[in-house]
Amino acid sequence: MKTLIKNGKVVLKDKVDFLDILLEGRKISKIGKNIEEKVDKIIDAKDKLVIPGGVDVHTHMSLDLGKFIACDDFASGTYAASFGATTTICDHIGDLGKGASLHSLIDHYHDIADGKAYIDYSFHGAMYEENESLLSEIEDLKNEGIPSIKIYTTYGGKLNDDQILRVLKTAKKTGSIVCVHCENDGLIYELRNEAIRDNKLSPKYHALTRPNQSEAEAINRLIYLSETAGYPKLYIVHTSTREGLDEIKRARERGAKNLYCETCTQYLTYDESKYMDNPNDEAVKYICAPPLRKKDDIEALWDGIRNGDVDVVATDHCPFIYESEKKPYADNFIKAPGGIPGVEERIEVVLTLGLQRKISFVRLMEVLSLNPSKIFGFYPNKGSIEEGTDADLAILTKNGYTIKQENRHSRCDYTSYEGFNTDFKVDTVISKGKIILDEKGYYAKAGMGEFIKRILSKE
Repeated sequence: MKTLIKNGKVVLKDKVDFLDILLEGRKISKIGKNIEEKVDKIIDAKDKLVIPGGVDVHTHMSLDLGKFIACDDFASGTYAASFGATTTICDHIGDLGKGASLHSLIDHYHDIADGKAYIDYSFHGAMYEENESLLSEIEDLKNEGIPSIKIYTTYGGKLNDDQILRVLKTAKKTGSIVCVHCENDGLIYELRNEAIRDNKLSPKYHALTRPNQSEAEAINRLIYLSETAGYPKLYIVHTSTREGLDEIKRARERGAKNLYCETCTQYLTYDESKYMDNPNDEAVKYICAPPLRKKDDIEALWDGIRNGDVDVVATDHCPFIYESEKKPYADNFIKAPGGIPGVEERIEVVLTLGLQRKISFVRLMEVLSLNPSKIFGFYPNKGSIEEGTDADLAILTKNGYTIKQENRHSRCDYTSYEGFNTDFKVDTVISKGKIILDEKGYYAKAGMGEFIKRILSKE
């Protein structure tokens, strides 16, 4: 099968140009001006934007919290992602309880993902406790194509500093990348207990009990632990505050190496007024951790994208049903499940907001596709439009629309971006050379997505 995309405004790694793209089988075979070739299909992309398929390296499909399970699985979640021009995800996996091996977690996720995904996917490993046996599995996972491991500094499966240091030292030896959820557990514990004691349980106290200092302190601590371990690859997930980003910037200035910063769409879009100014039954929709922050934090993160301080924009997609799982706890943030939907909206929202701030297409697609692909070992097959790479592409029209629940594709019964007016709309999505979405319909099937074994670069 040969497909020729003609006349599009194409976002390459280093420039934007009006080019044709020839697809042969699952690969991009040629990029250039006025390509003449006998093909099976021609797509006219005149007046449209052609971008690499998005790479979202922070999702939580089927995440089991015990009482609640994220409502999108690897079928519905990847289906929704594909409508938003994302063609690859990497999922942060949940726990199976004390004593579970790293491989047992991965095997469980293979069981729940195999044959279901509409787009390509991978998993991050996860450690909810630490011992010699688990540490020894980090290298095994890397050799099996899973070179990243997630740890937490809060929640029930958090690791203490000595445990974190041993994980970092092990990752230094194996070349793995350690992803960390950074919040100060003791600080949150104390403030939440105060809120419970004083019966301050409305959603705004979710934000007030997880202040900016909680994130910044934990990021600072992780960076110094990383320095002690010899600077293994350290990836800070969902950075949400100016203070947290400042810790990363200062560390880099003093010579910290292998340090990566992720933020998420919600932290670039909405502030804490979603909690403070809305009725509780609306505010509860936005309970996630970290919480939404202040307008100043939003602009600091956008400056970080502009200046190269923020490496990745992901989603932390972790949706729960509003009517049955969020709304009943509108007056008690302690009991409400934490997590919001967003896997479909990321690219349209970030391109809209980023271009309004005069950030280039090239830079925006770096944080949405190229950088996450490079950092986590999907590149060169994913993350860019280059000859020889997988033909994962999206074509967007410059005619925007209003995001509403009625035009979403997740199983979630609300969208965090209700009423957001985009400047772009996904028109066509191509995965591994196959058109899976165009103006006439949707053609992907469950199981078309493949598990991707990843290899980290040695840079």
